[in-house]
Amino acid sequence: MALYRRIPGAIAVITLTNPPVNALSCTVREAIYETVKRATADQEVKAIVLCGANGKFCGGADIKEFSREMRGPPLVPMIDMIEESEKPVVAVIEGVAFGGGLELALGCHYRIAHSGAQVGLTEVTLGLLPAAGGTQRLPRLIGVPAALDIITTGRHVSAQEAVRLGIVDKVTDSSAMEEAIEFAKTVAGEPMGPRRLSLWTAACPEDLDSLLEGALVRIRQRSRGALAPVACVQAVRAAASLPFAQGMKKEQELMAYLFTSGQARAMQYCFFTQRAAARWTTPSGASWENTKARPVQQAAVIGLGTMGRGIAVSLSRAGIPVIAVETEQKRLKAGRKAVNSMLTRESQKRGLAEAHLGSISFTLDLRKLRDTDLVIEAVFEDMALKKQIFSKLSSVCRPDALLCTNTSGLNIDEIASAASRPELVVGTHFFAPAHVMKLLEVVCGPRTSPVAVATAMQLAKRLEKIGVVVGNCSGFVGNRMMRPYTEQAYYLLEEGARPEEVDLVLEEFGFAMGIFRVMDLSGLDVGWRSRKELGLTGPKLPPGTEARSRGGRRYSPLPDILCESGRLGQKTGRGWYLYEKERVATPDPWLQSFLEDYRSRFGIQSRRVGQDEILERCLYSLINEGFRILQEGIAASPEDIDVIYVSGYGWPRHRGGPMFYAWMVGLPKVLDKLEHYHRTHPDIPNLAPSSMLRKLVARGSPPVHQWRALIQQHSSQL
Repeated sequence: MALYRRIPGAIAVITLTNPPVNALSCTVREAIYETVKRATADQEVKAIVLCGANGKFCGGADIKEFSREMRGPPLVPMIDMIEESEKPVVAVIEGVAFGGGLELALGCHYRIAHSGAQVGLTEVTLGLLPAAGGTQRLPRLIGVPAALDIITTGRHVSAQEAVRLGIVDKVTDSSAMEEAIEFAKTVAGEPMGPRRLSLWTAACPEDLDSLLEGALVRIRQRSRGALAPVACVQAVRAAASLPFAQGMKKEQELMAYLFTSGQARAMQYCFFTQRAAARWTTPSGASWENTKARPVQQAAVIGLGTMGRGIAVSLSRAGIPVIAVETEQKRLKAGRKAVNSMLTRESQKRGLAEAHLGSISFTLDLRKLRDTDLVIEAVFEDMALKKQIFSKLSSVCRPDALLCTNTSGLNIDEIASAASRPELVVGTHFFAPAHVMKLLEVVCGPRTSPVAVATAMQLAKRLEKIGVVVGNCSGFVGNRMMRPYTEQAYYLLEEGARPEEVDLVLEEFGFAMGIFRVMDLSGLDVGWRSRKELGLTGPKLPPGTEARSRGGRRYSPLPDILCESGRLGQKTGRGWYLYEKERVATPDPWLQSFLEDYRSRFGIQSRRVGQDEILERCLYSLINEGFRILQEGIAASPEDIDVIYVSGYGWPRHRGGPMFYAWMVGLPKVLDKLEHYHRTHPDIPNLAPSSMLRKLVARGSPPVHQWRALIQQHSSQL
């Protein structure tokens, strides 16, 4: 609704009320339309102030309405009506003005913002564009280059930047409402024609075509096939080159094209699944969401390597005092220096005082952890070492302290067996860099208590991360699904492909980096250590005697041989690629000779591998493992898997996540292709279609949100 009241000074105040962010639902649009009409018709009213309830202006459209027929007055004529008012309309921007909320404010004649407010045209993050005049009014207000950046990225703009750009007219640290009312009194009676953005001309550089073409090149590199950012550029071009009415027509045409696209469906699916991840349940339907989390007033991090440093910074940034522990003075000194440097950069980036620097203390003494509420162990992946640490923690920490392990795939139950209270042991799998990446896999075994999981999930929320509860198995969800994906990439090289060919296909699909570039970036020795932990590599063998099978199934020793020769990726200047200058990956002639020798050594006939085969074998093997994970109850839902892959593994958002993508492609097609590749490669068991996939196809390939009913028929590991 929109509440109407008239206050002294001949000011009408219209308050949008639709908790939590005053979204522009059908009811709200109807109320705005009626109250603005009422205010403009009221001869006693000289100016109108438009604000939002509960300290938030407007979060934009009600996304739930996207899936049903739109009712009520459309936004465009409503905003046009506001702009055409002869009485000044002043928008009070508190909290947020995102998407349609900012478009509504742009239709007002003036905008007053509180210093803590944020604005932005965020539609591109849902696979859409601002279609209520945003692509036409914003370039006219702040110029094409600045508008292009805001519209194509969907980024949030602070009030300080907004006033600097000219999006808002004034920013205040005090009451924006009081400021707007007083301002409205001063402009009452002035002609509104000069304040109507539809009458303005967009400020453009002399070489507009060059600017827009350059923007398209950058967007295609960044967005990897996403349609919406490209459409945004086309809409801004219309604002710069066409009259307002024609530009609006172009905006509507582009929106109609995007609205029905599979990419928009995928990105809106991602929006809802990310929200749902916090409402965690087991595959059997049991919900632990109402379990009360324990308060975390002090935390500790053990190990100040790359992961430990990032975790310590994340905790400190959230206002949690941290005790950082190392085993020797040299490592402690290096860790302290690195953490303090990271915190200083964070403070400078956010424009904050360096208050967080004092919230981390450093020690070599585990006994300092006796009063901590939560401990996160972040040493390297060595089971014996982790068990040793958890045994010590049991004797040092309080009996109710939560003990977390940042492992990327080791058995949580085995780690917990070394603790005197295994029910308080939980996996917290952070992703590198831990202070940047949003995903947190919360891993629980059969003995992990609900309160331990609830506390870890609450911690994820406090750290502004996306927590997803997963069961205990080797690699959990994300890394387990990565194994068949990377294995297929190795096999494709064995059969005739080149690393750059595989990477190009994956990057054109939408990944920011192909699998071989990713491995070079993280270090080939990371996977090597994991394979050693799984007992796959065995002792170093003389050249030519490496086995291409393990336990009766196909195995590629390719990456092991590279590691043994010292090619570990960017850190050594050589891996799957050559890095001679500024860590730029270039194809390495040596590697091509090496692959030819390798194929000759093992009697492999090289062949041309097509792009479709590269994409299908890599992606469908990963997806197939996802179905197995659902079947085993390691993940509660396909939506959880998709959140993990979009948030932590660079899966392109406009593809919706691996399980959603499988449904969009068609489950029968995925099944048919897996059967084909398994017949061709019977020594690769993970190409055999999972029974869950077969069952879904037999049931008519229901939509993703209906899969949970089938999953519940299997036992849960959560």
